[in-house]
Amino acid sequence: MSTSTQSAARDGLLQLIRDGKPLSLRQQVRLTFQLSVPAIMAELSSIAMQYIDASMVGRLGADESASIGLVSTSLWLFGGLCNAAATGFAVQVAHLLGAGKAVEARRVVRQALTACGLLAVGMAVLGVAISQPLPVWLGGSTVIRPHASIYFMIFMLCTPLLMVDFVASAMLRCSGNMRVPSLLNMLMCLLDVVFNFFLIFPTRRVTLLGTEWTMPGAGLGVTGAALGTALAEGVIAVLMLRYLVTCSQELCLTQERGSFRPTRGCLRRAVHIAAPMGIQHIMMCSAAIIITAIVAPLGSVALAANAFAVTAESLCYMPGYGIADAATTLVGQSVGAGRRRLTRSLAWIAVLSGMVVMGVMGVLMYVLAPQMMGIMSPVPEVVALGSQCLRIEAWAEPLFAAAIVSYGVFVGAGDTLAPCGINLASMWGVRLTLSALLVGSMGLRGVWTAMCIELCVRGSIYLLRLASNGWLKHAFKSAVSQ
Repeated sequence: MSTSTQSAARDGLLQLIRDGKPLSLRQQVRLTFQLSVPAIMAELSSIAMQYIDASMVGRLGADESASIGLVSTSLWLFGGLCNAAATGFAVQVAHLLGAGKAVEARRVVRQALTACGLLAVGMAVLGVAISQPLPVWLGGSTVIRPHASIYFMIFMLCTPLLMVDFVASAMLRCSGNMRVPSLLNMLMCLLDVVFNFFLIFPTRRVTLLGTEWTMPGAGLGVTGAALGTALAEGVIAVLMLRYLVTCSQELCLTQERGSFRPTRGCLRRAVHIAAPMGIQHIMMCSAAIIITAIVAPLGSVALAANAFAVTAESLCYMPGYGIADAATTLVGQSVGAGRRRLTRSLAWIAVLSGMVVMGVMGVLMYVLAPQMMGIMSPVPEVVALGSQCLRIEAWAEPLFAAAIVSYGVFVGAGDTLAPCGINLASMWGVRLTLSALLVGSMGLRGVWTAMCIELCVRGSIYLLRLASNGWLKHAFKSAVSQ
């Protein structure tokens, strides 16, 4: 089946949701699959980009790798806030499109670009201001602090571009267009390879097909890795925004003139959805930063192994986030269309699909752990320790999937407060406590054992909540008020 035919089939099934017409179980599974696959590819391309950065920087040495690992959780904090802000508006768009209100949906898009843009500028200023003391606060050694500071600062300067990417891609996904964000994210991965290749390493002699020649390079090391990724993100942000504004079938802003000034009602609804997500991201990433601080005294090998293992594991769980994106779209449009039974059915199809996919990925991660770590680091001690951590974590993947995809379901329903509570209680009450208790006797393996236990607890709670009717009642009450 050609790409255009697949897109037409997907749009036809989404239209059945909006028109209130029945979908068979086969059609529901097919629609979930059609939306999930491009989203999974987009998430995997994002992880591939992290692999590229980690692999290239890993060739520079353990200290350079540790400098990136030290601030990575802090960057996740700001990235999570960008995602929360974009989602606060994107869920509104999904509900409005499900209700057949395309003009109102485009009004929300305009307001989102203004509000999120201003927020991103504020975060960039804050990030630059704390870039120097941050590695000290995190307990990094004097050797890695300068590289960590410059890496963090470059990324924070590019926060407005990252926000544009997040807003535009979130809007396209909530309209049912998963293909364009996926393709652009894969292009970003390719650009990241090219930029990093020339920016990280110095000019050197290389041999290709038996011919030796000079490869130019800037030799910027960690700074080059940050610049390369920032440039790739900037190019994609521009392309993503251009497609949203001029080409999107449902959300093209050139279809009519409208104001970009945020209204009180739209902002209030966005804050209602995004505030719990933002608080959750702050608290979850703060916990991750604390865990980084717990790991830092174990030395550069443990810090690098932890950072690389986190990146390697993300290859396993990113398909879950892709399915969660699809679940947000499906549930959001079903809620907007007033389809209660269909909403519940699509939610369970997405969650069970995620558990199966991530279960299989967990098995592969367990078997291939040394190879996955070896791609990113040539240091045997880092590879051995990281492999042990990955094999501990592999046992949690099915229930981790339940938590990831269920969260996407609840976000699509506009129900973000209760999931926020679940995540915070699980992270702070289980993972942090167990990490502090186990790190003394088990080292880094103790931290990852605590993570495995916590994810199993969290996934079980999410499944229990999904089986209840509380989130459905909240979803349709919110849709009526909107």
